[in-house]
Amino acid sequence: MIGADGTVTLRVELAGRRFGSIRRKLAIVPHPLDLVLANRLAPVPAPARDGYLFTSVPAARVGELKSILSDHLVMVRQTFARHYVPMEGRSFDDWWLGFSGKTRSGLTRKARRLERELGTVTVLAYRTPTEVREFMTIAGGLSERTYQARLLQAGLPGGGAAIEKATGLAAADNIRCFILFAAGRPLAYLYLPVEDDVVVYGFVGYDPDHAALSPGNILQVEVMRALFAEGRFRYFDFTGGDGAHKAHFGRGAVACADVIALRRTLRNRVALGVLQSVDATARRGKRLIAHIQRVRGN
Repeated sequence: MIGADGTVTLRVELAGRRFGSIRRKLAIVPHPLDLVLANRLAPVPAPARDGYLFTSVPAARVGELKSILSDHLVMVRQTFARHYVPMEGRSFDDWWLGFSGKTRSGLTRKARRLERELGTVTVLAYRTPTEVREFMTIAGGLSERTYQARLLQAGLPGGGAAIEKATGLAAADNIRCFILFAAGRPLAYLYLPVEDDVVVYGFVGYDPDHAALSPGNILQVEVMRALFAEGRFRYFDFTGGDGAHKAHFGRGAVACADVIALRRTLRNRVALGVLQSVDATARRGKRLIAHIQRVRGN
């Protein structure tokens, strides 16, 4: 989690439970999708008080980054596949046919079931400043109830500053927002900034009371249909962090890593030691669970 003042909160978690957090002032160095696909590192700026946080570093360049930061304490916090959808020169049908026939039928049945159980389903798009302001109000109310907000602290930002940022993007035609409604009730939303004709998977949420009806998946399909129809975008970027939803709807992936680099102080050595210990324990636990599942499967 990144604060407005540049303070990064590094969560200490094990088995989905949060045991604490470590806060440091870090220079955030993101890697846009174009850099990742080109297998290049972003320029390294001057560090903040405590160092850096590099996000979505191409995995093949992590060793090079460590060499550049040899005077820092460097840790790979997580590795993941960064999923994306190539869109330039392609159509919705090209993307849709990337699913198996069984999966396509399953998604269609889910949409019908949602409408059958909850009422008429509509998906509204929000693009102009006035529309996006309305979106922020409706989606903001839904976001407060989602697991993204309650458990991950990743809900849609609220307040005047967030609304002004969103409407500013809309004024420059650099945002697309969508809400899925059933019988007039909002069930899922997507907030998608646009950067250099790349659609960025910004904020997402769905009503937890109807998670079994897959409103997020149904919305994703309709969003892809609308975005392809514009013929403007080069990629849909699912951004950092792996996940079943991203892998399911993506059509390409690049191995990436988030890297922390801290100044060599005693305070930072202790912090990094805690993170390394907890992360290593979590990895061992995941391997053990995977092993048990394989044994039971046999």
